Amino acid sequence: MSSLSTDPYKGTRDYYPADKRVQDYIFRVWRRTAHRFGYEEYGAPMLEPLEVYAAKSGQELVGEQTYRFSDRGNREVVIRPEMTPSISRMVAGRRQEMAYPARLFSIANFMRYERPQRGREREFWQLNVDLFGATGVQADAEIIQAGWQMMKEFGASDDMFVIKLNDRRLIDVMMREYLKLDPIQAQLMARLFDRKAKISNEQFRDQAIEIFGTDNAAEGLGRIAKLVVAKELADLPRELRESEAAGELTRLSGLLKTRGITNVAFDISLMRGFDYYTGTVFEFYDTHPDNNRAMFGGGRYDGLVGLFGAEPLSAVGMAPGLSMTELFLETHGLLPELPSTTEAYMIVLGSEQLEGAYGLAHRLREEGVNIELDFTDRKIDKQIKTAIKKRIPFMIFVGSDDLSAGSFNLKDTVSGEEEKLSFERLVTRIKDRRRVGKGDADELFA
Repeated sequence: MSSLSTDPYKGTRDYYPADKRVQDYIFRVWRRTAHRFGYEEYGAPMLEPLEVYAAKSGQELVGEQTYRFSDRGNREVVIRPEMTPSISRMVAGRRQEMAYPARLFSIANFMRYERPQRGREREFWQLNVDLFGATGVQADAEIIQAGWQMMKEFGASDDMFVIKLNDRRLIDVMMREYLKLDPIQAQLMARLFDRKAKISNEQFRDQAIEIFGTDNAAEGLGRIAKLVVAKELADLPRELRESEAAGELTRLSGLLKTRGITNVAFDISLMRGFDYYTGTVFEFYDTHPDNNRAMFGGGRYDGLVGLFGAEPLSAVGMAPGLSMTELFLETHGLLPELPSTTEAYMIVLGSEQLEGAYGLAHRLREEGVNIELDFTDRKIDKQIKTAIKKRIPFMIFVGSDDLSAGSFNLKDTVSGEEEKLSFERLVTRIKDRRRVGKGDADELFA
C-alpha cells in the first residue's frame, strides 16, 4: 500500500507557523485600517444556497468556478466563492433594524474551482469592506481612500501602485450608443475588454471582429481604436466624455486628489467581471515590472440588496486578497521580519531546577510574556539550537544560583548579547522589544 501524499489539495496551501505569521500580519493591518474608518466586523456562513450567487454574480463564476453539491436535504448549496452576495443577504435580512450608513467588513476564506497560478488559488482569503446606504461619489471615495490608506499602512509609496477607475454606466453608454451593440454583443464585448490585458492584441482584434460581425467589424474596430488610446476622460469621443457617468468619474477623481490621493488613472478597459456592479468600478494595480498586475478592486452595486425582497439600498465595496497582498509586499521588499510569537525560550540547567523554572515561567506569563519552557532535560546546546531554529527572540537560562538570587541570564538569540537581570527588568526588557519595528507588536504578542 502506497503512503498518503503530504501535498495539500490542489490550489490550496498549508500555513506553517512562519506562513501564518505573515498571514496574521496582513490580517492585522487590514483589520486596523477598517477599524480606523469606522467599519465593524461581521461573519457569515461558508455554505450558501446556489441561488444567492446565480442571481447576479455571473455565469462563469456560478457555472464553472463554484464548489457546488446537494446536501442531505437535497438543497443545492455552494462553498462561498465571494462575500458580496452574502453580506447583501444579511443586510436585507435586517434592512429596517440597521443604522445607515452601515460600515461593515470581514476577513474570510473562499473557494473557486479555477486554474491555480501565481497569486491565485482555489482556496483564498479576502478582506471585504462594504458601505451600505450612502449614495454619490463621497461613498465611492471613502472606500477607495480606505484601500489607499491600507496600502500606506503596509509601507507602500504612491509610485508602487496605481488606482484605475471606470464606471459601469459609462461602459453601458459606450457599448450601446458608441459601439452600437445589442445587449448580447455588449455583454460579450465587456467580457472581452475585461480580458484585454491577458490576451494578445491579435486575439483581442479577432474576437472583437467575431462580436461585431463581418459587416460592422471595420467601423467597430475603428471606434475601439479611439477608445483604447484614451488616457484621460477628456480623450474620449464627445458622446462619452459628455455623459453623466463621465461627469461622476471626474468629480470622484477630483475628490480623491483633494484627499492627497494622486496616483489615480482612468482606464476605459476596466470592466470588473461581476454582473452586479452598477456604477463606479476600480482596481489597484502593482506598478513593479516583476508583478505588474491587478491586486484588488471593487465598485458600486446598488441593486443587490433588493434581490432579497428588501427595499433597494445603495452599496459600494472592495475586496483585497491575501495572496496578491503578500506578493506585493514581497516584490517591493515591504514584508517585515516576523519573529516567533513566543518571546522567550526558557533553558533549564538541570532537571532539579525544573519546578523552579515552572514557577518563573508562570510569573512571566502572568505579566503577559509569551514563554516556552524546555522540560526535556536535553543538553544545553540542543536547547539553544531549538530556540534559534524557532526564531524565538530571547533565551532565558535557569539554574539553581539564578533561582536563589532572583536574577537570570537573558540572551538575544540574534545578536548573542547577554545580560543578567532581575525578574522586573526581565519583563521590561522583553516587552521593550515589542516597541521596535512596525508598531503592531502588542497585537502580535497579545
